[in-house]
This record gives sequence, C-alpha cells and structure tokens, in this order.
Amino acid sequence: MRSMMKALIILCACAMFVVGCSGNGGAKPSASNAGNNGAATPAPTKEADKPSGEKVELSFYYPVAVGGPITEVIENMAKDFMAENPDITVKPVYTGSYADTMVKAQAAIQGKTPPDLAVLLSTELFTLLDMDAIEPLDELIAADGGDEYLKDFYPAFLANGQTDGKTWSIPFQRSTIVLFYNKEMFKAVGLDPEKAPATWEELADYAKKLTKDSQWGLEIPSTGFLYWMFQTFALQSGDNIMTQDGKKVFFDTPENVQSMQFWRDLAAVHKAMPEGAIEWGTVPSDFIEGKTAMMYHTTGNLTNVKNNAKFDFGVAMLPKNKQYGTPTGGGNFYMFKGISEAKKQAAWKFIKFMTEPERIAQWSIDTGYVAPRISAYETDKMKTYVQEFPAALVARDQLQYASAELSTHNNGKVSKIFSDAIQSVLTGSSDSATALKKAQEEADKALAPFNK
Repeated sequence: MRSMMKALIILCACAMFVVGCSGNGGAKPSASNAGNNGAATPAPTKEADKPSGEKVELSFYYPVAVGGPITEVIENMAKDFMAENPDITVKPVYTGSYADTMVKAQAAIQGKTPPDLAVLLSTELFTLLDMDAIEPLDELIAADGGDEYLKDFYPAFLANGQTDGKTWSIPFQRSTIVLFYNKEMFKAVGLDPEKAPATWEELADYAKKLTKDSQWGLEIPSTGFLYWMFQTFALQSGDNIMTQDGKKVFFDTPENVQSMQFWRDLAAVHKAMPEGAIEWGTVPSDFIEGKTAMMYHTTGNLTNVKNNAKFDFGVAMLPKNKQYGTPTGGGNFYMFKGISEAKKQAAWKFIKFMTEPERIAQWSIDTGYVAPRISAYETDKMKTYVQEFPAALVARDQLQYASAELSTHNNGKVSKIFSDAIQSVLTGSSDSATALKKAQEEADKALAPFNK
C-alpha cells in the first residue's frame, strides 16, 4: 500500500511539472488560454483577432536633380502615405543625382538586393529591360482603372515608359525645357519684358543685346544632360533623334548639323554665352544671382527660381526654328522584379498615392515639375496657383510640341557618345559635321547587337 501511494505521488508530481513547462515557458497561462483545469489550451480563432493586414516594408530610391527642399517634400509624402496605410512602411533613400541613383540601382540589382521601387530617368527603360530588372505594370493598371487611368497622363510623358505594347513605368517628376528670362534686364536694354524671343534669330539677337561686362545674355548648360539640351534644337529643326524601339539613332542628319552649329555660334560667333562647359547645377544660380539674363533649364527649377529670385522674371516656351519642340524629361516610378506579391501590391498602392491628382498637383506647386496627370490641372489648388502664377502653365502647354527623350538600348554608352560629340563642338575641338558623323558611327556599333 505504501509503495502504491508513493507511486501516485511521483506520477502527480511529473504531471504538474509537464503542465508548468508547457505553453508560456513557465509563466502563468493567460485567462484566454486557460482550460477548466488551468492548463494552456488553444483559443478559438475569432475574426476580430485576425491581423488587419500583412506588414510590408518597401525600400524606395529617389534622386534630386533640381534646387529646393525636395528631400523634405518626398519624406513628408511618404509619411502621409504611411499614416493612411499603417501596414506599409516606406523607407525613402535619397541616392544623389539621376546618374548616382541609376548606378546604385544597378549595383543593387547585380547584388540581388534591388530596391522595391525607384524613381529613375524615364530614359533608363531599355537598360532596365536588358537587365531583366523591372516588372511590367499592365496587370496592376488593368485592376485599377485600366485605360481610363492611363488616359489621364499626358501622352508625351507616357512615351518613354511604354514599349512592345506594355507599360513599364509611371510618370512622376516630369519636365520639359523652358526659357527663363529676367524682365528687369529686358527693360534695361529696351526689350519688351512681356515678350520673350520666339525664334532662333530673336534668341541670338536678344542674347547679344543683353550681354554686358558682368552679365551674359544667355546660358545653356552643357554638362550633365548635353544630349537633352541638344534635342531641343534637333526637334525644332526636324525629327527626333531615335526610334521608339530604342534600336536606332539619327545624330548626323543635315538638320542636326545645322542645330549643333547654331548652339556653338551663340558663344563662338555671337559672343552672347560663355564658351566651353557650362555647369548644369550653376546655371540656375547664375540666373538667380543676375549673372545671366536668360537660361534654358528644366521647369523643375521653377519653384526654386520663384522662391529665390529677387527680380521679376518670365517663363516662355523655347524659341522655334522650323517649329516648336522640346524633349520631355525627368523621372518615372519603376517596380523591380522578384519582389513578393505583397510588396508588389504595396508598391503599386504607393505609386498610385504619389500620383493622385490632388497630391501630384501639390508636388508640382512645391517643386516646379509638371504634374503629369491632366486631372491635376482641374483641382482647385492648381487652378488657384496658376491664376496667381501663370508661368506654371508654360511647361504644361509646351507638351503639345514635346517628344520622347533620347532613350535606347545600351543607353549609357549611346548617350555618352553623343554628349561627348556635343561637348567637343562646344569647346571648339571639333566641327559640327565631323563630330556628329563620328558619334553616329560609334552609336551604330553600340546598337548593332540589338539590330540582328
């Protein structure tokens, strides 16, 4: 009998030990998890107990190519998105210039750690396709408005993001090149401050009149985006300089030789512009500081000039030759390949949020970029803004004359070939015809593998 009692005591002790070590790691079971005898048991699943959604974290690369507090604007937009979407965390990563951002994105792709989404130049399309790095967005678009959604974007801005019947990127910080001019300097030399030069002949004439000892009549940047600036002259004289499929370029046409010579002559013959390299980043500063009376630059600098110029200034469409013309410019949203379905849906939600009409209107007001959606200009805030500041409509109105920016396969090499040729002419080390013929031959070789 004693031995039986002893065995029962040992058995109960073991049972208590097992219960004490289960479920909560030795802690007391919670009331919701306790059974009738105090042991931990699974609680029944209730709809209210389910998580509200899967937590998703997005990495987002973005560049800054214009003056002003762009990083602060982007950070605040991301915070607003996260406030509306608490299950999604967006980590904006400022990655420098457009070129810097592309280099970092390529390195991340090669290291198999790409960002989830990024704003990159719209012209990087073929490079990213050749790397098999990006997702087409057609299925996401089809589930969210389809053609009606896309029709709200200006066609000129969509052009660089579409090929082979697919949409690969969504326009965001977009621009055209416009002419900024100092109305006070116009008055000082007897020019009508409300009348910008409308033709190449007038541009050269005005620039000569406006050039003084400590003041240039005109500055056109010749570093950073030389091919882009050249496209203004090319499109005003003839056709675009590449095919839509990115496989061929037309650099050495007679019209382009004439266009290149006109640009060169503004400095070399008319003496109305500095010779040699004119830095992209210093041109807006020169204009704001009164060192130049006119400048060609991205409309993305409009708010920077508006906030910092201490004089009355005007903004006008670019002067024409045979016709008006400008390439579009700026960056689009790209989504990278290989991300999870949850991240894909979250990234698309962020892209839609950032390009909503009210928000993209405010983005345009804050930065000077052109709002890429037609409906943005129908919002009350934009109507009020452009009524007070009509210059904000110039770049938008110029879209009727705009064409796709230079974008090809092997884009980095092709654009460098062309930019080097332009630079050689502007610095006087080559003539226009020779430089463009050489650029055409080198670009044809770089594109040969894509034309087999």
